[in-house]
Amino acid sequence: MVLAFAKAQTTKPIPNRAEKTYEKFAFIDSRQILERMADRGYKSVEIFSKLGDTYYFNNDYKNALKWYEELFKLENESIPTEYYFRYAQALKSDRQYAKADLLLKNFKMKRGSLDSRLKNLVNNPDYLDKIDYQKGRFDIESVSINTSYQEFGSAFYGPKQVVFASARDSGVFRKRRHSWNNMPFLDLYVADRAEDGSLTNARTFDDRINSIFHESTPTFSADLNTVYFTRNNYENKDLRRDKNRINNLQIFKSVKVEGEWSEPQIVSFSEDSYSTTHPALTPDGKYLYFASNMPGTMGDDKRFQQTDIWRVAVFENGEFGEAENMSVINTEGRESYPFVSESGNLYFASNGLQSLGGLDIYVSKINKNGSLDRPVNIGESINSVDDDFAFIIDESLKQGYFSSNRNGGTDDNIYKFDQIEDLKEICEQVVSGVITDQITNQILESARITLIDDSNNILVVTNSNAKGRYAIELECDKTYFIRAEKMGYNTAEEIINTPSVKGELVLDIELEPQSVKGGVGDDLAILLNLNPIYFDFDRSFIREDAELELQKVLAVLEDNPTMIIDIRSHTDSRGTEEYNERLSSRRAASTRNYLINKGIDPSRLTSKGYGESELVNECSDGVSCSEEQHQLNRRSEFIITSM
Repeated sequence: MVLAFAKAQTTKPIPNRAEKTYEKFAFIDSRQILERMADRGYKSVEIFSKLGDTYYFNNDYKNALKWYEELFKLENESIPTEYYFRYAQALKSDRQYAKADLLLKNFKMKRGSLDSRLKNLVNNPDYLDKIDYQKGRFDIESVSINTSYQEFGSAFYGPKQVVFASARDSGVFRKRRHSWNNMPFLDLYVADRAEDGSLTNARTFDDRINSIFHESTPTFSADLNTVYFTRNNYENKDLRRDKNRINNLQIFKSVKVEGEWSEPQIVSFSEDSYSTTHPALTPDGKYLYFASNMPGTMGDDKRFQQTDIWRVAVFENGEFGEAENMSVINTEGRESYPFVSESGNLYFASNGLQSLGGLDIYVSKINKNGSLDRPVNIGESINSVDDDFAFIIDESLKQGYFSSNRNGGTDDNIYKFDQIEDLKEICEQVVSGVITDQITNQILESARITLIDDSNNILVVTNSNAKGRYAIELECDKTYFIRAEKMGYNTAEEIINTPSVKGELVLDIELEPQSVKGGVGDDLAILLNLNPIYFDFDRSFIREDAELELQKVLAVLEDNPTMIIDIRSHTDSRGTEEYNERLSSRRAASTRNYLINKGIDPSRLTSKGYGESELVNECSDGVSCSEEQHQLNRRSEFIITSM
């Protein structure tokens, strides 16, 4: 099923012969060398990661899991972060979902930033329940044209035929094989389609389309006179390679002239330096969706960059528009095998979204403006712990086909299905809350509430009522921004991710006044909503984060030249009471000196240390508390004593 002749992912060199065979994807020989080294007791990140990869990239997740487990037993800091994801995928194929999710959380800690695969987990912790909710909507059955070789990637060829890719023996004297998995190269075949969806009478499609290398995943125009398909970068008897001597896959186009297919030509948006694969025309022929790792594909590390779903406009003169990344559905993982149904549903396969394991099939609605809804996993029995992909459907008959390497199949096989139930609506959501003054907690009437989607489109504008309340209906499983505004207050905006189950969400919003009135006895820390003036343990110097807050106090004192304040400093309970009182006095004096050094008259500032006498929590002597809890007690207050 995996076709691209892309360079395998590597870390540091291992013995030369194994390295060379590995990078050519001659996996069978390379695997034997690496396994022999492992059997002799050699252990390294290079050996175990590459052994795992030889199975992972051939979709044998069970054996990949064996070697990735050995890799992580090394507890080596040099393990590339991408292997956290690959190990998690292998665990999912063994239904070890809890362990896979924990590993992905560690992946988040290692990577340091939240990539889309981790965001999907964070935003959908109940993803298995969502997938299970869609269960049982299809009856599936393996088709009779499957052989002991690969069959996958079917396409409707009119109402009574299906074209698909196969590595079967076509009857030639000697079928060429490639070094990846020692299987014959793929050709396109056509089969007859019966009313019940069964396929018979498989034969080669067309000698002009099939070549001595791979062909797969065709898509046809509505009049059946244009075909796009995937082939190795082979044109005019020239096998073209990129600068690393890698032969990528490309999309080819052929048109039928007087009943004969023309010589296939590479589409103009393909280049030698990257792959373009698995084309899918929209029913009206105006857009072509495809998978590619072209520049702009998600993922910062090119060593581990996979494919995204892209789209180009198809003009009447046969030219193409600029390639557009379908970022709403793409991840740093692999998205591939798109198909667009008559009603405008985009089906595709992904291993970066939350899945049962391997590639799962998802659906996203294409809206009238071309935007995409967030994808939904179509559930079992179409999806499994193995790779499931290349989904196509005839919505008029609720019948179609998909490909899978699930248990029971000798390799990638084609399955037919009958859809017995539409995609289930999961939920309705209502978000509501109260708008208040951040300082006084006063209810704010007539605050303007704006609902914005994640493409910055304004969806709803409303106002809070006399009780400060608002309520807005939302769609499920989406990201929104809720903005609150009122004259005299700073604008506030909150992000909200709606779940996929019916319910209500509460989001109260506090608005910060643009100006506040303060009098004798008020604390500037509260009036200004200051972040606490924290001090490090057993220290009295002004930290950088504290200086930012003191600048706000300084501005108030400069604007109110007669104001006098008392600076009060507090410590946590660690240390003796006498020591803490002296330490807090030094901290209060340090804060006072900072303001004096910035130009405030010393007569306007008094200071006092209170030690541990006024703790804000239960962290007194003898109580076990975290560093964060203790830090809450190390604070300063700014009490107005005169105006």
